[in-house]
Amino acid sequence: MTTDTAHRVDGARPADGTDSWAVLLPTGRYEAERLVHHDTLELTGLTDAPRPRPGDRVAVLVDAPPRLVALGRVAAASGQEPEDPDDPQSERAETPLVVAYTRRAFDEPVPADALALDGPVTALAPTAFRELSDRLGPPPQRRPWLVSLDLPIEAGSPAEAVRLFWAYVQELGPRELPAFVSPFGDELAMQAFVLGAEANQDPEEDD
Repeated sequence: MTTDTAHRVDGARPADGTDSWAVLLPTGRYEAERLVHHDTLELTGLTDAPRPRPGDRVAVLVDAPPRLVALGRVAAASGQEPEDPDDPQSERAETPLVVAYTRRAFDEPVPADALALDGPVTALAPTAFRELSDRLGPPPQRRPWLVSLDLPIEAGSPAEAVRLFWAYVQELGPRELPAFVSPFGDELAMQAFVLGAEANQDPEEDD
């Protein structure tokens, strides 16, 4: 698989009017994106990198080794305050690269060893992007799940118990609290997940 930067140099664009890019997640960001659902990915610190345009297609990858974890399209950033030319102490706020997810594969990344990355943002040939997206296969069928979080809490009233519950959830979060998930109608198939991965909660099975 090869990258192609020629269409960025000569200004030509594919027939559908969009370019294709590979975006590399910073260290530690993969874990954060895998733990909590986000509709968009916002990346900063890309001042020296090529700048994709809204509507461009994006393959989101992690490195060492290269793996595809998501697909998306570049969205327009909002809420950025421009530099004030009359205020010498004002600083231009960095405009983040915003990618709206269209497909996620954080739980089962797809190998992309043949892809040569030039940095945090790399232009891709349309054929290279299609090869990556084809490796994901068809999206999995969506189905209802039951997800629960049970915490034993000592409190003086139900309302206080609920407040303490949310306080513990905010403090501990998905890195420490086990969430229990089962297919709707099949509670016997319940599994515990911590850090976004299945975790055994039966101490007798660990012996």
